[in-house]
Amino acid sequence: MIINFARFCGLSTKNKIYHGINNLYLVERFIKQTRPFATQNTSKQQHLNHRYVLIERPVNRSVQLTDFSLTTSPISELNSNEVLLKTLWLSLDPYMRGRMSAGKSYVQPVGIGEVMVGQGVAEVVKSNDPNIVPGQIVLADVGWQEYACLSSKDIIPIDNTNTSFPLSYYLGCLGMPGMTAYFALQEIGRPEKGETVLVSAASGAVGQIVGQIAKLKGCTVIGIAGGNEKCTYITKTLGFDSAIDYKNKSVKQLTNEIRHLAPNGINIYFDNVGGIIHDSAMLNLAIQGRVIICGVISTFDQLESVDNGPRWMRILLIKRALMQGFLVTDYEHRRNEFLNEMKSWLENGQLKYREDIAEGLQATPQAFIGMLQGKNHGKQLVRIAEQTVRS
Repeated sequence: MIINFARFCGLSTKNKIYHGINNLYLVERFIKQTRPFATQNTSKQQHLNHRYVLIERPVNRSVQLTDFSLTTSPISELNSNEVLLKTLWLSLDPYMRGRMSAGKSYVQPVGIGEVMVGQGVAEVVKSNDPNIVPGQIVLADVGWQEYACLSSKDIIPIDNTNTSFPLSYYLGCLGMPGMTAYFALQEIGRPEKGETVLVSAASGAVGQIVGQIAKLKGCTVIGIAGGNEKCTYITKTLGFDSAIDYKNKSVKQLTNEIRHLAPNGINIYFDNVGGIIHDSAMLNLAIQGRVIICGVISTFDQLESVDNGPRWMRILLIKRALMQGFLVTDYEHRRNEFLNEMKSWLENGQLKYREDIAEGLQATPQAFIGMLQGKNHGKQLVRIAEQTVRS
């Protein structure tokens, strides 16, 4: 049964959670009425799975609620070495917008009628692998759905013993965004004490970690974010040295603001957005500057068009600068290295992290669109279900 999301576009519950030193939480709750799924306490209903599928590609336009449909289908029977997972937390990330496009990329796009992709923290409900037991908590590409049947080789068990980190952290500061910040900055950026680091989307899932790691390395950090609240957050709470609000500013205005804050140039630019912010940073590169291309969210609504922006070969030449793209999957084999150091920073209060949480599967499309529009404050997550088996 396919139910268009337009029938489920009521208001949703959203929590803005700020995680700080020693894992103390300052919670701001903005609670609005949600429309729950109509469920009955029958064995048949308990074997159904709700999921969002892609039904239309947003070609040269922004994502709309009508690009998705909610489907209900029976939960599949498990094959050998497969596991049934119940999604607890779903991560919403900018790369998903690229997967909605049919354009050539580093992975195949989501097919029309297929479940939207997404990584989640999930609980094992049933297992046909003797090494995976029900109740175990894992990291997996579950997609936008309540339940997922996956091969046991495609899941990553989460070891949260002897720690008090929220499970949601494994989709943020202890997950893909954290790994992205950690390896991209240190392997491509190679920050040295006294250098100046510029970070775009500085209050987002990746940017907030990049800036704090750069500070731990002894750098001066400038963050670019949208709006006064985000700029205040990265300077007053995260400890960035300064912030630039990019809203309603031209390339010339942004270029001048960066130059004022970094008169000797930018040694490392961590680019999460592309577009005119990228252009402004390129005009302020220092000699032997390093540009890390992590994301291009500002151009996602024109993926099917040719981008005729400025050509930067001459700037790269005269500045003897490096520009390099980054994909976190290249560093999967070093996950434990990252986890050990990141957990230490968190436990010692050297790094803070903020999450923006939407409640319930039905809130997912709107939360995703809001994230693409920059409405989120921190890492965007959806709480799908509560853990039922606890260790």
